[in-house]
Amino acid sequence: MADVAVVGAQWGDEGKGKIVDWLSARADVVVRFQGGHNAGHTLVIDGAVYKLSLLPSGVVRKGCLGVIGSGVVVDPFALLAEIDRIKEQGVEITPENLYIAENASLILPVHQELDALREGAAAGVKIGTTKRGIGPAYEDKAGRRGLRVIDLADLSSLKGKIENLLVHHNALRRGFGVDDIDADALFQTLSAVAPKIAPFAKPVWRELDEARKAGKRILFEGAQGVLLDVDHGTYPYVTSSNTVAGQAATGSGLGPRAVNYVLGIVKAYTTRVGEGPFPTELHDDTGKRLGERGHEFGTVTGRQRRCGWFDACLVRQSLKIAGVDGIALTKLDVLDGFDELKVCVGYRIDGEDFDYLPAGAHRQAAAEPIYETMEGWSGSSERARSWADLPAQAVKYVRRIEELIETPVALVSTSPERDDVILMRDPFQD
Repeated sequence: MADVAVVGAQWGDEGKGKIVDWLSARADVVVRFQGGHNAGHTLVIDGAVYKLSLLPSGVVRKGCLGVIGSGVVVDPFALLAEIDRIKEQGVEITPENLYIAENASLILPVHQELDALREGAAAGVKIGTTKRGIGPAYEDKAGRRGLRVIDLADLSSLKGKIENLLVHHNALRRGFGVDDIDADALFQTLSAVAPKIAPFAKPVWRELDEARKAGKRILFEGAQGVLLDVDHGTYPYVTSSNTVAGQAATGSGLGPRAVNYVLGIVKAYTTRVGEGPFPTELHDDTGKRLGERGHEFGTVTGRQRRCGWFDACLVRQSLKIAGVDGIALTKLDVLDGFDELKVCVGYRIDGEDFDYLPAGAHRQAAAEPIYETMEGWSGSSERARSWADLPAQAVKYVRRIEELIETPVALVSTSPERDDVILMRDPFQD
């Protein structure tokens, strides 16, 4: 049995939630290994819709342990609100079915305020963040001044750590012309939430090691997508963490041998939220049609996603960077009814052709897609569960994508429902 890591292979929003939930039926443990509550996963199970941000997708299934790893930045207030919301839908979250790494970093109100101040500033690059404090929390983690989950269990030393943190933040706030954060007020706020969070804190690295030794199947769940990776994405329009599969080891506390199979989630077209380059973006009725048919609005923010044709060149690049073994192709049904489809197979930048997207922001912004045109299909692929259920041209589209990205298709998703999947290769059996 293989332990599987799931990563998005585009700019996020590829449909990871459904695929992770589908795979979690075969898993004993589901681990979130990076990101924060800016990432949303929508699950549709027996008609019930669950919208998760921090909670691992497996928590909606009985008998599956959810783990928030040390690579995640945790907003304790958002987490408790999410637990309460899911409880109202009949899912109980307890310290028995959810573990939080005691060394995971915290997102505080001061981080969210700094995020908003930066995005609202007149000068500087507008990244298009969700203003949830993700970036500033990772900055404090790297700067060795951040607070961690374990600090909520020791209130006697918490006050001093808060004061140390605010030396940095209050200096920044003065630069923006806003009032300092009061250390006593922040201490009281965290003291109130600490007893609710502390019971979930665990030495996750040890718990996962024991689970692995016991032969339990572990599913590692990534957030966002490879193209938002802080090292390998379309910098500076990226997130503040590593989103590639290698982060599954670092962000969980298990070594790299823990991941036996990497599944990349790939949408049958392309979307992006926020600022940054997008070579195949469509500003016409076709782009609008993709957005409407695909219900392309952010799970967390509600922001409308930018839409465009499938970019095989960029997906091939991200799959190689992330070490992906096979892909799950999602939202194929959104393409039903198009007379023709276009697939990007390269770029033309200042008269020169490229088979990859260069790292320079100025070249990325100037990239013009080189398209290959394919015949569309009039039949329906929605809710198909076998190749025989798909229109012939839909099968050709999937097979051509497989050739262009140089990676096999393991699954095809044909609706938001959990069981509407065509399975070619079970990642857990690979």
